[in-house]
Amino acid sequence: MKRGRLELDFLAAPRRPRWPGYALLAVSLCAAALLSEDFRRTRMAIERLQAAALLTASPGGHRARMGAPRPLDEKSAQAAVRQLALPWAGLIAALEGAASADVAVLQLQPEARERVLRVSAEARNRDAMFEYLRALSAAKGLSEVLLVKHQVVVEDPNRPIRFSLQASFAGL
Repeated sequence: MKRGRLELDFLAAPRRPRWPGYALLAVSLCAAALLSEDFRRTRMAIERLQAAALLTASPGGHRARMGAPRPLDEKSAQAAVRQLALPWAGLIAALEGAASADVAVLQLQPEARERVLRVSAEARNRDAMFEYLRALSAAKGLSEVLLVKHQVVVEDPNRPIRFSLQASFAGL
């Protein structure tokens, strides 16, 4: 049988257990690790912002002023909003509904302000071109389908017809 430790100093405070101190040390080390990771992330974000500021600085080394938007910027922003607000789903559906194996659409140019769609396409022959124009005229949402110009591609041995048309999509 082992006896407990003999305490001879009656004026000193009794000894406390050590485990709460170790637990406090572990919690402090975890908090320090989390804070150091947060500091590293913040420092990297600041460096990225400084690099972006250097890239957007004017050639003289002065930073661009972030005041009121210039009229040119406002106009281009409004044009972008108009372009994004176009009824793309309806336009694509109308074009797909008129699709033909004999006609290949080369380019689409919607004009948001005038609500006009310009299409450049290529047809195998004249009949295929006119059939495509009739199908677009019958398509829901498109009106005033007009043939703007057409030309036979002489360099190609198949002699396709390259044509441009214009249609109004005010109904979409």
